[in-house]
Amino acid sequence: MTGLIVVGTDGSAPATAAVRWAAEDAARSGAALKIVHVREPWNALVLLSGTGEENDSAEHAHRVLAAAAQRARDHTPDIKITTALATGAVVERLKSESERADVLVIGSRGVGGFAGLVLGSVGLALAGHAAGPVVIVRAPVRTAHGVIVVGFDGSEHSQAALEYAFARAQQHGSRLRAVHAWQMPVLSPYALGYSPALKSVFADEAEAARRLLAPCREKYPDVAVKESIVCDHPVRVLSDASRRADLVVVGSRGLGGFGSAVLGSVSHGVLHRAHCPVAVVRPPLDER
Repeated sequence: MTGLIVVGTDGSAPATAAVRWAAEDAARSGAALKIVHVREPWNALVLLSGTGEENDSAEHAHRVLAAAAQRARDHTPDIKITTALATGAVVERLKSESERADVLVIGSRGVGGFAGLVLGSVGLALAGHAAGPVVIVRAPVRTAHGVIVVGFDGSEHSQAALEYAFARAQQHGSRLRAVHAWQMPVLSPYALGYSPALKSVFADEAEAARRLLAPCREKYPDVAVKESIVCDHPVRVLSDASRRADLVVVGSRGLGGFGSAVLGSVSHGVLHRAHCPVAVVRPPLDER
């Protein structure tokens, strides 16, 4: 743990929501906050054209940072806040920043996003590639439930998500809802109707889920945990649970993911459908 939260901003409404969320999180956890704005390389081309617009671009970038820092101070005056102006590709620069942070926070879409989209290309790229946890925030943010939801399926990535969710719940005094959603195989004879054998399948799945939760329960005995073991599509279950949560935590890939994929279908689906901020967690580097 570095005691640092990094948030990216571009002045958009989702980025502003992300700055506020990150500032409040820093205040609760005693961390410092670093606000980063990235100017992409095309800005340098403006200078070469001789138009003189490069200075205006720099001034705009500094205004974006100053406004974000002021908003953070207004909401959380007691935290340490620094700002940084970087030049380069947004994803690469923020990914680099994530290597020195406990968590990277970004808005769901930037100023270049299409109004009909709930998640932009930067969010998708960082959720799969950043060094540590990435929290993606949509505007507006309503933090009032005192509940964190975490999805788990026994994969290495979901174990990392469980660890992050339990640690966060303990740190913030939140209740934890641990969701294990599974689907009956399409060709299973049990899918044709209810039977004692189907009841046995449910019982086996529930017992397996409890075994997966046991290590974190023992490590974090003060965290109040509610288990939700459901036969349904995990994206649907987690998205519905997000209506009554302050944060949903998912692993970047699950058991069904391809080894070369950096973002699985469940995490991708939750990012697009959740009604609260989503944290995407990858295992530590030495476990991948």
